[in-house]
Amino acid sequence: MVHLPFAFAKSNEFKFTQPLVKQSISAPLSQVNTLSFAYDSLRLEVKGLSRQAFDYALKGYAILKSKGELTNPNVITIADFSKPSYQKRLFVIDIKNLKLLYNTYVAHGANSGKEMAVDFSNRPESLKSSPGFYITSGTYDGKHGYSMKLEGIEKGINDLAMDRAIVMHSADYVSDGYIRANGCLGRSWGCPAVSKELNKPIISKIRNGSCFFIYSNQPNYLKRSKILNAA
Repeated sequence: MVHLPFAFAKSNEFKFTQPLVKQSISAPLSQVNTLSFAYDSLRLEVKGLSRQAFDYALKGYAILKSKGELTNPNVITIADFSKPSYQKRLFVIDIKNLKLLYNTYVAHGANSGKEMAVDFSNRPESLKSSPGFYITSGTYDGKHGYSMKLEGIEKGINDLAMDRAIVMHSADYVSDGYIRANGCLGRSWGCPAVSKELNKPIISKIRNGSCFFIYSNQPNYLKRSKILNAA
């Protein structure tokens, strides 16, 4: 992939400035309320997951499940990109048994920002992350080893993920040692990269039809997402 610099933002590329701190979440689906207590019982605030990221993730999960789009509905993955990359901002939660399976590091795209992901794009060759809801797909062995495809399901926000080869894979720059040497994780070409140690066990758990949510607290995404704004 060749990265070409560009001066003008396209319709599927957006730069965010001021985060939207408060926004109501209307979720009529009963499962959202049923599972919401897990935020406290799993001590997710202490572990660094924002409440808004969790609530939005549950809403999207419930919608996708109600439509029969999840063939692996027992687990949900949240990448909280409102947090810096030197924090463990990836959360894999067993919805069925209400257990936190993994809480670890995850990288964002090279052109999305250094410590924080603040610029997002759906554009090929942008080297930026795309926020929103994905459904995990199949696995393969590629140049980064064992990897998992991600199907972006939010039109104009992340629906070009397959074309962009946005996948979960492992990377040397996702580690405690890299953070100690550089202050934050390294960055990918837009993929949510994880450590080599946890890559395979995480993928093996969430592959083939589970809900994967990349959360951004930026207004552009929160206003554009049809899933988050569903009645």
